Amino acid sequence: MALLSFIGRLMHNRRADGGRSVWFAEGLDAPESIIIDSAAFENGGPLPRSTAGSGVGDNVSPALEWHGVPDQANHLVFVLEDVDVPMATPLIHTLSIVPPGVTALAAGDLDRRSTVVESVGGFGRRGYQGPRPIPGHGVHHYGFMLFAVDADVDTTSQKTALESIAGHVLARGRIVGTYEQP
Repeated sequence: MALLSFIGRLMHNRRADGGRSVWFAEGLDAPESIIIDSAAFENGGPLPRSTAGSGVGDNVSPALEWHGVPDQANHLVFVLEDVDVPMATPLIHTLSIVPPGVTALAAGDLDRRSTVVESVGGFGRRGYQGPRPIPGHGVHHYGFMLFAVDADVDTTSQKTALESIAGHVLARGRIVGTYEQP
């Protein structure tokens, strides 16, 4: 752990290009009319340890609720992304498809097949993959994003899922939480 903290401190100023976030991807822009709230954290505030990824926390997705989804939406695409990873582009932790009639997810619902139609793998796994920043790297910002789309979603991979909804986003919303490992 001490070695990881040392590496994290060395890379403290190395961050992904936030402009390459899914939020700013070509074809995914739309009115920001979906309002997302969470009982677990405030927008811009720290995420509870329970939401952090395996080995750091309990890897339990936070409770989320939203309103403002257009009636024409066929699917809701949920994306959890870390914009502060020490890589060229932000890192998608979770991409899941949620039915358009759903207006809330209880804690842990992003791993429950009864609520989420499909989770597209991240880190070689399906389901929720919570925050897990490098120790000592500083505060990481995690965007919990929801895109209402009027098209089917190709769930072969995260890349094909995002490509299949480009140009089909009717509305979107996001809430941001932070997490840091000392």
